Amino acid sequence: MDALSGLLAGPRARGAFILRSIQSPPWSVRVEDAAPLSVVALAHGTAWIIPEAGAARCLSPGGVALMRGPDPYTFADTPSTPVQTVIRPGPHRMTPSGEHLREVVDLGPRTWGNDIPRDATVMLIGKYQMTGEVSHRLLRALPPVLVLPRHPQRLINPVGLLAEEVVREEPGQQVVLDRLLDLLLVTSLRAWFAQAETGAPAWYRALSDPVVGRALRHLHSDPASPWTVSALASKVGVSRATLARRFTQLVGQAPISYLADWRLDMAADLLQEPEVTIEAVARQVGYASASALSTAFKRERGISPQQHRARFRTRSEAAKQSP
Repeated sequence: MDALSGLLAGPRARGAFILRSIQSPPWSVRVEDAAPLSVVALAHGTAWIIPEAGAARCLSPGGVALMRGPDPYTFADTPSTPVQTVIRPGPHRMTPSGEHLREVVDLGPRTWGNDIPRDATVMLIGKYQMTGEVSHRLLRALPPVLVLPRHPQRLINPVGLLAEEVVREEPGQQVVLDRLLDLLLVTSLRAWFAQAETGAPAWYRALSDPVVGRALRHLHSDPASPWTVSALASKVGVSRATLARRFTQLVGQAPISYLADWRLDMAADLLQEPEVTIEAVARQVGYASASALSTAFKRERGISPQQHRARFRTRSEAAKQSP
């Protein structure tokens, strides 16, 4: 597994909040739900994204926007349209003054809006509601707001697939929608990382380096190996000092420090699976025992693996019970 594959393997929607929003001008919706990651695809019309800080961005049909929480943001027909609806955790739709919004029209399965004219803007909205559904490493790699235009040569059209499925009511529908949301996110991220001008993290840019790129591939292909800087340098054919200096310069971390972070990120994801023991997780990510993993996990994240697993389970159950 290469570094990018490892990153993209993380997103796993579980009962994700997914809906279709149909809005007729003038409209403006401010989102304050604090979701760790929101994915919005534009199926029809145009929309402006107004972040809490920074310039407004225009989203065109087929385009996708990713918003990293918990900062609020606004979608509107124009940047100057006053906010009409505020989305709070739950999700709950409110007026700007804080009253529950009653005049929003229910337009069918997973669909709401203010009208259904032919020229309305149609948005597909997906929410990763818990931090455990997307890795900390992925969230750290993303800017607060990322806008990607439609890719005309993409063989798979996840926006079209999601638009077709979101209005269906069939057995297993939530699982299908979860996987389509993951597909939309992963294909969007892959397109962003492939852009030459992207503000990708240092470790991704370092993949093109003939020395550090090979070292990163070794670490990601076999994270459980008892790596030392000397062993890694031998694998890539340079001296220990050369690898340590070059790796730190390009990645921003020493090799073993980077590996430790990657192991803990992997462990955090694996701990979401209740049937996998902590001992098994420890061995899979390169720790000699559950105790060794627990010590490192608590030192870096402030909680034990057991507490991390319990916190994820509690949030997962709460999300399932939300209206």
